[in-house]
Amino acid sequence: MIAKAKAVAHGIRAMLYVSGESRNKKHPEKITRVCDNFMPQGMDATGIFTEMKFATMNHPNIKNNVIRMEISPAMEHTENFTLDDWRQLWQDFAAAFDIQEIRDKDGKVVSMQTNISGSKSSIWLHEESNSGIPHLHAIVSRVDEKGNINNDHAIHLRAQRAAEMIARQRGWTTAQHIHETNIPKVSADCMEALRELDKWSWDGYQERLTAKGYELYLRKDKDVIRGYVLLKGNTKFKASELGKGRNLTASRIKQTWEKLHSDKTQQVRPATKQPVVSTPKPSVPNGTRQKPQPVIRQNNPIFENYTTYKPNSQPTEFEHDGKTYNRYLPDKVLDFFNDEFDYRELANWQDLQNLAMAYFTLITSPYEVTSGGGGGGSQSDLKWGRDPKEDEIEFARRCAQAASNRIGRHSKGGIKRK
Repeated sequence: MIAKAKAVAHGIRAMLYVSGESRNKKHPEKITRVCDNFMPQGMDATGIFTEMKFATMNHPNIKNNVIRMEISPAMEHTENFTLDDWRQLWQDFAAAFDIQEIRDKDGKVVSMQTNISGSKSSIWLHEESNSGIPHLHAIVSRVDEKGNINNDHAIHLRAQRAAEMIARQRGWTTAQHIHETNIPKVSADCMEALRELDKWSWDGYQERLTAKGYELYLRKDKDVIRGYVLLKGNTKFKASELGKGRNLTASRIKQTWEKLHSDKTQQVRPATKQPVVSTPKPSVPNGTRQKPQPVIRQNNPIFENYTTYKPNSQPTEFEHDGKTYNRYLPDKVLDFFNDEFDYRELANWQDLQNLAMAYFTLITSPYEVTSGGGGGGSQSDLKWGRDPKEDEIEFARRCAQAASNRIGRHSKGGIKRK
């Protein structure tokens, strides 16, 4: 079972679509009214929307005045449903939706409990989709019958969690279970796409995945691909979820392709007894190779020089304090930063990544303080660096946390709407 929810400003258009009165609905005869709550029964779309508009009259600053929802159980779970069963499903879902109090990672409440169960709403059953799967559509007023606003922050997350709750209560298959079940098949499709490539390229990888029914979305940073997401239907798969040992992530996928095609490479090699040139590695002048990091180094029990190439590392460019730095960061660390600061979830992901990388490479320290004269900075006595017993991922995690504490994590969308 899956569910979607979104606060919208085009309430009348949404109501026309849901009720089947829209010109775009090809089979309105396959749409059935389930129930109307806290308003006269049997009204048309215009009448229902007018009732909801009256409910929000005392809140003129509400931009998105209705909530649009879709609830889709699997067909095998509803094949014998009566209209009363669909009505009960809506009531159970609304209760699960309302009971949630959403908090951030620090435990702070970011979305109070809602009261859609006590708000004007109109619920309709649709059976006209191409898939033929019956599903509910609901239009709900943003203001309940007591005059309180139904918070729409993280509303999509609230709907997903409500669907998971109802599915577990009824013993149905959850969306998360379906997602996890599909991961091996998606991983196998990705590996097959790599085997079909005679030469590694993102374009070729994308073409072969498209032929298998996937959409590939790349995340780029200054023309460098940092990650990607696969979509198939309504299901989204992050690269870090696929494959084994994160071997399909953006930083490792070329190496995975090379391993898959190593047999072909070995067949070609005997023609030449000695290769003229071995695999080149980026070289750095001796002066640069031994160049120490800033003064932070003297306070660190361990120091890693990321200015030179090492196996399983990637050239990385980031900015800090108006300057651009080029370093070679471990693949696993880049994967961690990409997952920790997801560009789809955070508006300031780039700033967070830049600062975390600066901390990780010891360009700067979270303990730096600004001098009183305003003419520069001075270093505090607190030590910053990687402990000898601490691996790189643990240190990267500390760097990410320090960056989050310093500049904050700003979610896309924010808590700006009323």
